[in-house]
Amino acid sequence: MQVEAKTGDLKIETFDEGLVLTPLGAWTAEGVDAAARHAETVDLSGAQGKTLAFDLGELDRLDTVGVLVLHQLEDRAAEIGAKVEIHNAKPPHKRLLDALSDRGRGEPPATRHEFGPLTLLADVGEGVLEIGKDAVRATSFLGAVVAATGKLLLAPWRFRYTSTVVHLERVGLRAVPIIALISFLVGAIVSQQSIFQLKNFGATLFVVDLLGILVLRELGVLLTAIMVAGRSGSAFTAEIGSMKMREEIDALKTMGLDPIEILAMPRLVALVIALPLLAFIASMSALLGGGLVAWLYGDVTPVTFLQRLKDAISLQTFFVGLVKAPFMAVVIGLIACTEGMKVEGSAESLGARTTSSVVKSIFIVIVLDGVFAMFFAAMGI
Repeated sequence: MQVEAKTGDLKIETFDEGLVLTPLGAWTAEGVDAAARHAETVDLSGAQGKTLAFDLGELDRLDTVGVLVLHQLEDRAAEIGAKVEIHNAKPPHKRLLDALSDRGRGEPPATRHEFGPLTLLADVGEGVLEIGKDAVRATSFLGAVVAATGKLLLAPWRFRYTSTVVHLERVGLRAVPIIALISFLVGAIVSQQSIFQLKNFGATLFVVDLLGILVLRELGVLLTAIMVAGRSGSAFTAEIGSMKMREEIDALKTMGLDPIEILAMPRLVALVIALPLLAFIASMSALLGGGLVAWLYGDVTPVTFLQRLKDAISLQTFFVGLVKAPFMAVVIGLIACTEGMKVEGSAESLGARTTSSVVKSIFIVIVLDGVFAMFFAAMGI
């Protein structure tokens, strides 16, 4: 009469070549205590420098808990220099072992706690390398966008007009209230602070010149670009990143569709159209806020304000600010889409890339504004 093996039993046999361990019964969560006790207490010294073989032919049932216990025995064998072999595994057990071969076996990531000059230098070096990689990715993505643009020019019926209109509504129309409000408040604050200082010199009227040139050349488009980067750029990164996490972008490639053409082009076109219009609205709102404060705080009547504004600015001043908007829109769109494509399979990665998208977009927009300012100054405009 054959006696049924107990759950979690282990038979040990010694040979000249080493040890043979034969798990018996069921190595499952039900018998984890007995199996784990074997894994901790069994004497493996006979396999030192030799072979430790697992004979799984008499194993009735095996689950992930049992596999983890086997991994513990394998780790102990590796510590004494034993070679591990597995024999007679049933097909279901073999598939489970293969699927979990690397789970729980790796070392935890090293955490660097020390801080010093070398650590700081290493961090700076890593940051510089990452900047170089980002530049390469952005250039590659820009090339893909240019290629997609060429394809769409040859086959304009492939362009996603409906998607572009939807993004145009989200980026442009829905952003009007918040951009108009913030620009109005900023214009009012700049006007109040300028009047407060100019009163000391009896030159309150010059607040109109200052406000008009500052808003139309710099402040209107820069404020708009920063708000669009924070509002729409982050949304683009989160949307594309979520699609990347759910492997929807891979599905598009599998179906023979170009993700740049499907996802990036409508967003970029919507940004290029919306940002100049929003910059115009922002400039008008800032001038309105500044003019209102100049009237109430500086006794500059609306008629005087408008007349002085007409003398202080020209159509060139207006276009100098507005011409920057499409370039800033392209930069924001490229960074947002590139960061979205870099998202990996975790929520932490999505949050990090969204944050990175906003920070990089705002930084590059400010740098680009400075480059334009130097260019126009050199041209005498």
